[in-house]
Amino acid sequence: MLILLKVIYESMVQALQSLMANKLRTFLSLLGITIGIFCIIAVKSAVDSLQDNIISGFNELGSDVIYVDKFPWDEDPGQNWWKYNRRPDPSLKDYEKIKARSRMAKTASFVVFTGGRTIKYESSSVSNAFIMGSTPEYQDIQNLEIVEGRYFTQQEQLIGSNKLILGHTVAQELFGLKEPIGKFVKLFGQKFQVIGMLKEEGDNAFNFINFDEVMWMPFNTIKKFVSVKDKSSVGRMLSVKAEQGADMEDFKGEITGILRAERRLKPTEDNNFALNELSVLTSVLDNLFGVLNVVGLVIGIFALIVGMFSVANIMFVSVKERTNIIGIKKALGAKRIIILLEFLIEAIILCIIGGLIGLLFVGGVLFLVSKVADFPMTLSISNMATGVFWSVAVGIISGLIPALQASKMDPVEAIRA
Repeated sequence: MLILLKVIYESMVQALQSLMANKLRTFLSLLGITIGIFCIIAVKSAVDSLQDNIISGFNELGSDVIYVDKFPWDEDPGQNWWKYNRRPDPSLKDYEKIKARSRMAKTASFVVFTGGRTIKYESSSVSNAFIMGSTPEYQDIQNLEIVEGRYFTQQEQLIGSNKLILGHTVAQELFGLKEPIGKFVKLFGQKFQVIGMLKEEGDNAFNFINFDEVMWMPFNTIKKFVSVKDKSSVGRMLSVKAEQGADMEDFKGEITGILRAERRLKPTEDNNFALNELSVLTSVLDNLFGVLNVVGLVIGIFALIVGMFSVANIMFVSVKERTNIIGIKKALGAKRIIILLEFLIEAIILCIIGGLIGLLFVGGVLFLVSKVADFPMTLSISNMATGVFWSVAVGIISGLIPALQASKMDPVEAIRA
């Protein structure tokens, strides 16, 4: 073990001496390693960051929730737009039937959305307000965090009280530094009391609903001001949460049967609705992310191959320059494995240096992109480990033949050389 540590130490010293003695040659040789690691890890980090942002947005949906819609999520809506657009929208009746008949559903909620309204408080106002009205169960499915105030009471839900819960951005624009809870605002020409404020979500381009800009009211309140009947222009969402441990395929089969019966579809007729879930989106995106990672890997491998030949060239030169030293070591009893490890470790160290420079560039680029584009991108520990792994692998491959050549030298011939 002590001998191995000594060999590693001497190899590190020799690698650094080679780096300092032939700066330009070493720089050009390691450039390929640096570019290769940069390509592989930059693409992988960008894809991972994109995936994390999308998944965090998808987490709003819930993995055990089924969303009833006209359009399926796993198809391009443009291909069969007319077919799906002719389908009926999810309705309040669908929601009521599922609530009454489903045995596998923990809860269900019906939500409508509308916009184009102006909300006012004293001299402040927010135009084109995004308004959401939901049945009482929506909080159980979405699990939105209220940081100030409270949720609607059962009585407020039942009688349709003029109460509002505001998103963080709307509250800031209306009230500034003032306390929003308990204040009255004007909406739909009437007074509404603010009873709660949602936790700030921040910027995420992949959030399905931007709750920072929402004005949330009970379903029985919003239906007093806008039409929520079938074929009305408001947006709508019907979501059904499964009981814990329920099989999702069986759950979808039960919901399908309930909706087909409610919509009076004949056995020969196709479903006029789609049951969507988070796994549909993630499976589609996994394929896309896989392709992007492969593209980055292919580009990086080409750069690494160039770097590999460059490092191999350095090692052949290093072996030639130290031929007589190799002969002396072998004459004094150094084993072939020691000579082989000495040059192999030197090649690995050179490649690790190039890889670390590449990782440094990746970190800098991701930091700048995060600041300029306001899109969080990070270099994870796993990606850093991947970069080091590729550096070590290239070092082993590029240094193996020169190291074998050095280890097989005849000591007498080497000393004479």
